[in-house]
Amino acid sequence: MENCNFQELDSIIEKYRDKSGNLIPVLHEVQNKVGYLPMDVQKYVAAKLKVPFSKVYGVVTFYSFFSTTPKGKHTIGVCLGTACYVKGVEGIVEKIKEELEIETGGTSNDGRFTMTITRCLGACSMAPVMMIDEKVYGQLTPEKIPDILDKY
Repeated sequence: MENCNFQELDSIIEKYRDKSGNLIPVLHEVQNKVGYLPMDVQKYVAAKLKVPFSKVYGVVTFYSFFSTTPKGKHTIGVCLGTACYVKGVEGIVEKIKEELEIETGGTSNDGRFTMTITRCLGACSMAPVMMIDEKVYGQLTPEKIPDILDKY
C-alpha cells in the first residue's frame, strides 16, 4: 500500500466503529484515501472492525464502486448503449485500447487512464459518446481519440 500507512486508516475506522452498518462507509473512505482496496487493506479493515475477511471481500467484490486494483488519474467511460452501439462505438473502444495499450477495465502503464464501459450517458443525440472524468465527448470517430487523450 503506497498512498498511506495503516495507522492513517485507524482514524477512519474509529469514526465508524460503533455505528451500525459501518462496513460500506469505512470501505468507501478507505478507498478514497488509498485509491483502491488491495487485499492487505481489506484484511486490515476486517481485523480492526472484527468482521470476517470473507464479509469484507464479499462487499468489495459485489459493489461496482469498489476497486481491488489501482485506478488511473482519469477515468474514461465509453457508452455502449444502443444509440452509441449503432453509431459505431466499437471503433472508439478499439482506438482507445490501441492508444493506451490497455484492455477494457484496465489502467494505462503510466497511470493516467482507466477505461470502463458504461451503458447510457444520456447524450444519445451526440452518439457515439464517452466521458473522461466529468466531461462528455460526443460525435466521436476513432480519428478524434488521440487529440482528446492528449488533453489529459
